Amino acid sequence: MTRNVVISGGGTGIGLAAAQAFARDGDRVLLLGRRAEVLEKAEVPGASTYAADLSDPAAVRGVAGFVAREFGTVDVLVHSAGGNGMLEPPAGGGDPLEAVAHDWTVNFRLNTLTAVLLTEALKERLAEPGGRVLFLSSIAAYRGSGSGAYAAAKAALHPYVHDLARQLGPRGITVNAVAPGYVEDTGFFGGAMEEERRARLVAETSTGRAGAPGDVAATLHWLASHGAAHITSQIVQVNGGAERGH
Repeated sequence: MTRNVVISGGGTGIGLAAAQAFARDGDRVLLLGRRAEVLEKAEVPGASTYAADLSDPAAVRGVAGFVAREFGTVDVLVHSAGGNGMLEPPAGGGDPLEAVAHDWTVNFRLNTLTAVLLTEALKERLAEPGGRVLFLSSIAAYRGSGSGAYAAAKAALHPYVHDLARQLGPRGITVNAVAPGYVEDTGFFGGAMEEERRARLVAETSTGRAGAPGDVAATLHWLASHGAAHITSQIVQVNGGAERGH
């Protein structure tokens, strides 16, 4: 059966790999992201695209209207939009506290607010029973990320996943998150990573290799399957054993 799949951050990295996995099944895929030119270049056969800033309530209402007109029901909602703020303009003025406020605000806007607004806007359109809501967390939510802002923003998704799972469970809808470790071939780290740092991240794994977008996409794809119908309110780590969690 063809499903309607909405993927934020679907133009690059893990979101793109997930979109390709669903498209291979013959599902109808809608790619969301801020950069129209990136979405248009995404190699996802038959996919629709809609460019919007998902941290803006008005823009998210526009997305919801488009989904209502073009898709109606949403079978799978995947939140892959996010990042560490590297694409954002830096804080001006040189004031240290202003820089901290900017860093934390940007990270929560990109990683938490985008996911919450889109979920709330499409919540009543989720298929019942059988709907799936999937969030992208991070290994950083368990171990920190330097400044702490990105890690805190991803960790903030976890209680939302649990609350949403209880709220939507009676409708036959599951809610889960996937927390990747180090994943290559994404734009998250900007340019090329120093070999010493890469070797250290790979050495933390039990599998002896870096993750790939397809590793995470395959887990998202499975969590959206009928076989995962009794799995909800979970944070599934995909990091080769680099973080065992709790």
